[in-house]
Amino acid sequence: MRIVLAPMEGVVDPLMRQVLTGINQYDLCVTEFIRVVDMLLPKKVFYRLCPELHQGGKTDSGTDVRVQLLGQAPQWLAENAYRAVELGSSGIDLNCGCPSKTVNGSNGGAALLKEPEVIYQAVKGMRGAVPDKPVSVKVRLGWECKSQRLEIADAAYQGGASELTVHGRTRADGYRADRIDWPAISDMNQAIAIPVIANGEIWQLADAERCLALSGCDDLMLGRGALAMPNLANVIKLKEAPMPWREVLDLLIRYSGLECRGDKHLYFSNRIKQWLKYVVYSYPEADVLFSDIRPCRKADEILAILDRHQHQWAG
Repeated sequence: MRIVLAPMEGVVDPLMRQVLTGINQYDLCVTEFIRVVDMLLPKKVFYRLCPELHQGGKTDSGTDVRVQLLGQAPQWLAENAYRAVELGSSGIDLNCGCPSKTVNGSNGGAALLKEPEVIYQAVKGMRGAVPDKPVSVKVRLGWECKSQRLEIADAAYQGGASELTVHGRTRADGYRADRIDWPAISDMNQAIAIPVIANGEIWQLADAERCLALSGCDDLMLGRGALAMPNLANVIKLKEAPMPWREVLDLLIRYSGLECRGDKHLYFSNRIKQWLKYVVYSYPEADVLFSDIRPCRKADEILAILDRHQHQWAG
């Protein structure tokens, strides 16, 4: 089984990839998307979103990182795919699943699900640019309904994709838990002769086991669940026990120390609160910590609260 760390815009950034791959045996990370419109982007754009390119396209712990592109113009996707791989990306991923209204309004992300032919042409262009590297595609089950899901899967396959990741909801479903449909992924998995990676609503080991059984997939991509339970990949892959709350606190403090270096502290308050919102799903203790931190704006105030909670649990 392979487990992939999902791209989550504004959440799973290089630092979060460093932290999570440092404590889990992930097989691959996919970056936040790089938006491609009508030009070959400068190298600095790739390095900013994926600084791991400076070290062979791997995290500090040695996990491969794959650059994700978002766009619809085959020529420019191809040229930027070539640049990403040239700079050290282990492959290239095409975002056809982002449900953001802003992204969809410019015909990117999940908007491509309405036109499988565009997916086909985009993947074909990227495959031609990087013939010897993996080209993966991330999709949902459809735009408003699932009726085109096999056509979507076939478009990626015929375009030359190496593998397909399927989030088991439509764009209209958003992230509603009751709308997850792992069996629908199974139809897509059976329809094409490339690996299909199942994604969506995997929060614990039981979810992973049920998803694998219903989707028929061998591999998983973890998103929000990976943040809610920081060692979820190893819980699934190695049958480790979920990380105890005391260790989660230690991890939050370690992350905070890294986040506050240099100019990163400007975003620290938002980032730590954002992470804690997910941690609450798995750890009730996080609710008290989040309540204490929520009104804080300054890094030193937040660090002091984290330190106090750590001492309370250490005792």
